[in-house]
Amino acid sequence: MTQPNPVMEFLLTRRSKPANALKAPAPDGAALDQLLTAALRVPDHGALEPWRLLLIEDPARPRLAELLRTRGPALGIAPEKIEKSARRWENAPRIVAVVASPKPSDKAPELEQILSAGAVCVSLVNAALASGWGAAWITGWEAFDRAFLETGLGLEAHEQIAGFIHLGTCETPAVERSRPALEHRVGRIAQ
Repeated sequence: MTQPNPVMEFLLTRRSKPANALKAPAPDGAALDQLLTAALRVPDHGALEPWRLLLIEDPARPRLAELLRTRGPALGIAPEKIEKSARRWENAPRIVAVVASPKPSDKAPELEQILSAGAVCVSLVNAALASGWGAAWITGWEAFDRAFLETGLGLEAHEQIAGFIHLGTCETPAVERSRPALEHRVGRIAQ
């Protein structure tokens, strides 16, 4: 008989918090450092560190929200979608941008390096949730707009956003959603 395992219990019941329900306070200082340290403990073939983190602080968040309001119409984004994104940036207690920054390598293909950046995202969300914070992994249309990424965030041409991790305090219970049945998602190769 197996013993109760709190880590497995957490993983089997974890649920991101709604980004629009996150409020101050957000993790900072030693608490934030601990979350970021946990986030960077991901598979990284070749120890390339093909990612970096940007802490989006005030007054950058309101400036970036205004940039979204400028970029959205230029891209043909619906006005309500633009405003929803801009408000999310203005109201977020803390945003950590996880930047996929692949390195030239004969050992680790670019896709593997980008997946490592995705692992940073999920590790940061899980570290925050396990520590009692609210967390949500968001991309949104702005994650794919080169002008926003380069002008607003200073990304280089070879870099992209793996995710914007919103962190804060959340009293709103996360609503459970349906999860895939194993028989619909798991195949077997026996020979």
